[in-house]
Amino acid sequence: MADGDANEEFQGEPAPAGKNPLLTIVMILNVIVLGVIAYFQFENHKKISSMPSIQDIVKEANKDTDSDKSEMTGEAKEIGGKLFPIEGGFTANLAQGDGPKRFIRTNLVLRISDESDENEVKQRKAQIRDSIITILNSKRPEDLLKVQGKEFLKEEIKAAINSFLVKGKVVDVYYVSFQIN
Repeated sequence: MADGDANEEFQGEPAPAGKNPLLTIVMILNVIVLGVIAYFQFENHKKISSMPSIQDIVKEANKDTDSDKSEMTGEAKEIGGKLFPIEGGFTANLAQGDGPKRFIRTNLVLRISDESDENEVKQRKAQIRDSIITILNSKRPEDLLKVQGKEFLKEEIKAAINSFLVKGKVVDVYYVSFQIN
């Protein structure tokens, strides 16, 4: 008889599936978390897309320079020149120290003098990139982490580029981004 009672239990209706409240709660929480993540991603995308690009900043600075020239009445201008962004940025290995291998990522914008020929700078782009990478490869991370090291790097880059420019010169070097890993 015991066998008959056991068979009756299995022949009855099976336990209802999909009525597990824990699974339902976990699914609802999952949907809510995904919604929050999507919202923050959307807000971050709006923030990033509203920021001006390097090209926009350079064009605006060059417009200001041109309008300042037309407004000048013989007074010497303190900051002159045109901005010339170096496309692509730089990723270079730093000189090996005692620690692990380190590298630098940076984007630069050059301020060239008013008498500089922008076409010459464009034609010498390969030389400019090569000299900057060579300088970056010779630096140690400890040197570049200090403010004085970054300023010295600017001066070194400026001097290297000016050594082969024929018309005009580089007045200043600006870091758009600077990261050491």
